[in-house]
Amino acid sequence: MTAVAMSVNGKPVTADVEPRMLLVQFLREHLRLTGTHIGCDTSQCGACVVHVNGRAIKSCTALALSCERAEVTTIEGLAPEGQLHPMQEAFREHHALQCGFCTPGMIMAAVDMVHRKGHKLDEETIREQLAGNFCRCTGYHNIVKAVAAGAEAMGARQMGRAA
Repeated sequence: MTAVAMSVNGKPVTADVEPRMLLVQFLREHLRLTGTHIGCDTSQCGACVVHVNGRAIKSCTALALSCERAEVTTIEGLAPEGQLHPMQEAFREHHALQCGFCTPGMIMAAVDMVHRKGHKLDEETIREQLAGNFCRCTGYHNIVKAVAAGAEAMGARQMGRAA
């Protein structure tokens, strides 16, 4: 066992883990943060997307030990004040989910996309950027609409705070 320390959703955590433990296992099994899903174990589906130091990664391919001293944000930490994040609200408003299994990873990937690409996203960009996130229940039409709306809402929220 090896000690690991990181911040998860703004809270410091430490634990002794097996060197081969994946970040997704650490989050789900040690911290009981089950919003991060394991969908494929091969880094293809995107259900396990979290943010590490502000960037989206697939947590099924990252070792927990590789996140030593990192800032990790899961879907549970996206709205710490208990009010939905604008991207979460957009997914709800635009019915961009069915079973919900892929939704946390989609939302985390979408938030990262907005941080990298800006608040005005066209359909082609959204579809290209979500290529690594699979939804097996729905078509992507409502997901694309939700990401575009969520991106604009994030921009409006940011502008409101800056004023």
